[in-house]
Amino acid sequence: MATKDKITSDIIRFKGHYNIRATHPTTLEITKDSWLTSRGDCIIGILSDKACNDINEDLKTFIKSGGELVITLLVGDRSFQFRALGDRRLTLQDKRSIVIRKTSFISPRTLAIKSEASARDIPREIIELLKKGAEGMLVISSVKKIL
Repeated sequence: MATKDKITSDIIRFKGHYNIRATHPTTLEITKDSWLTSRGDCIIGILSDKACNDINEDLKTFIKSGGELVITLLVGDRSFQFRALGDRRLTLQDKRSIVIRKTSFISPRTLAIKSEASARDIPREIIELLKKGAEGMLVISSVKKIL
C-alpha cells in the first residue's frame, strides 16, 4: 500500500519587546501577556495570537501522538529552524503561553519537548530585532504518513 504525506501545521504571531533577553539554556516561550520583565529570560515574544489551547486540532492530535515537529521562527527577513518532539503526556491546555523545552518536563504550557534549541540558541540578530519590537511568527509543522 502506498503512503502519502500530509502536512499538519499552525502559525503563531507575536511581537517583540525591549526586555527580551533570550538567554535561557533549556526553554523558549511565547506569551499572550502584553508585558515582559527582564526576569523572563526564556520569553522571545509577547502579545501572541495563540497559546497551547489555541493550536489547531489536527496539530494537537499529531503532537499528542509523539510526532516530530519542525519549528521555524521568522522575524523580518531572518529565520531560524529547529526540531522538537510531541508526547502523549502533553495536555496543550494552557490559555496564555507556549513553551518549547530541551528537557522532557511536561506542564499545561508545554507544546514540545526534547527540542534542539532554546531561547539562547536563537541567532542574536533575530533577538536584536525582537528587542526593537519586531513582529514574529512561529510556524509549527510536521509531516505524517497516512495510508
